[in-house]
Amino acid sequence: MNWPADASLGLWPTLSLISILDILAVAFLLYQFFMMIHGRRAFHILAGLGILAVVYLVAAVARLQLLRTLLETLAPYSVFALIVIFQSEIRRFLARIGRRRWVFAGEGSSRHEVAEEIALTVRDLAANKIGAILVLERDIGLRTFIESGVRIDGVLSRNLLLAIFQPNGALHDGAVIIQGDRIAAAACFLPLSVNPRLAATLGTRHRAAVGISEESDCLAIVVSEETGAISIAVSGEIISRLTPEDVEQRIIRHFRRREAVEPAAQAETALEEARR
Repeated sequence: MNWPADASLGLWPTLSLISILDILAVAFLLYQFFMMIHGRRAFHILAGLGILAVVYLVAAVARLQLLRTLLETLAPYSVFALIVIFQSEIRRFLARIGRRRWVFAGEGSSRHEVAEEIALTVRDLAANKIGAILVLERDIGLRTFIESGVRIDGVLSRNLLLAIFQPNGALHDGAVIIQGDRIAAAACFLPLSVNPRLAATLGTRHRAAVGISEESDCLAIVVSEETGAISIAVSGEIISRLTPEDVEQRIIRHFRRREAVEPAAQAETALEEARR
């Protein structure tokens, strides 16, 4: 911003093109941050900090010296508290900014083959009401969660997936993580989502699928053990009552697109709700 030398023009700055771009960039980052924490516990914490800031301003104007001193004493430690409180949100935000693009399974034909194999697997699992979670890695690596399970590193196929999810099998519990056209690991532990907006009827599998989609840009597919219903979790949102054909198309679209998938996921969720 350039301040005019003539005092008669007042104290208002003149906006240059660079200043406008600067303001828009900051506004965009703030918008993305608030959208990311909206509906989560961090949003209420941030609202509480805003109230404390208002209290401090009131104390300064009203000359409430004791209250002002107390808040000023606590202020230096608030930065460290914010880092601890918002560590998951900050990690997710930075990961989305810094993630790189890559082509899923190398070629378009491989992408369709993988999507078809997964769709056929999901169809068989749903028909027999066998619970399962399949996590498809995209740009953000899932090595931490892969190491929590049993390493497979095998070519993806319907028969292998069905063998893994056989009831009472050693690898049945937990999630299968898929990298490209290979099954990286099975029986993996995933973080459970604590999003208060999720329906209370969602079970552990569904919350785990939402939780891993909050941590990365993956696509998580869930088959309910109780009903055989098929759901997909992406960008912290869950879409239910899907068919195997829907799963195949969503896999292809998810890995074909190069833009952020969160707005699309929210639109798809709203469409699903409208259909109900």
